[in-house]
Amino acid sequence: MAERIIKSSKIRIGDISIAYHIKKATENPNKTIIFLHGFPFNKNMWKEQLESLEDDITGIAVDIRGHGNSTKGHGFFSIDVFAKDLGIFMRKMEIEQAVICGISMGGYIALRAFQLFSDRISGLILCDTHSKADDNQGKQKRFDGIQAVLQHGRRPYAIGFVGNVFAPKTLNQNPEAVELIKSSIRRNSITSICATLLALASRTDCSETLGDIHVPTLIIRGKEDKITPAALMEEMAAAIPQSKYMEFEDCGHLPNLENPKLFNLQMNKFLVGI
Repeated sequence: MAERIIKSSKIRIGDISIAYHIKKATENPNKTIIFLHGFPFNKNMWKEQLESLEDDITGIAVDIRGHGNSTKGHGFFSIDVFAKDLGIFMRKMEIEQAVICGISMGGYIALRAFQLFSDRISGLILCDTHSKADDNQGKQKRFDGIQAVLQHGRRPYAIGFVGNVFAPKTLNQNPEAVELIKSSIRRNSITSICATLLALASRTDCSETLGDIHVPTLIIRGKEDKITPAALMEEMAAAIPQSKYMEFEDCGHLPNLENPKLFNLQMNKFLVGI
């Protein structure tokens, strides 16, 4: 069995250069999964998932525009722009169909992508995300976040953010995951963080088209997620015809980092069935 190495590369699409990790299938490649990170992280949060994939599956983790090593281009971010970037990326990479796995903001992008090019999506994994737009209170939180980053910089923002996204068990017992997220936030420019907060505040509601999602969909939530309410995820699961919903104990907003073993098991089981 040939050893499969995760390679890092870049590809030019439109006005930006997209950075990605890729682990190519070695045996009868018949499936591709594309991982979309949350805000304000990068592709490195999916390393353990890429490593765990079966030999017949190609895995790609991308840096979304303005995050990680992807350039920001025109700088006017929206979930719509991120989803269209994904469509162009797939065309450039000659990926006819893929399973899209998105966490948090990555899930918003995946849902919008399904509205735009459903024929090129063979399955969805939606983690700690939902289909609703921000209400006024949610928008205000984003605007307050922008003010905080502009006034105090990335470091205090990163510390506060980490306290919010992880379950207490992770904060106490998984310093690697905590450091990965802190450094991801610090590596993003203040401009990109603020532009993405505006993109999140202005995103459209995808709830009305959930019933049109005709592909197998795995929905995962960390039971101790303080950011995404269970009710919104359960509502989304009820509206998507072929969906399976599960909660992971002792996990917050990032279950793929907090319990990678369980996440990888469920992800691979799901991929086999597609």
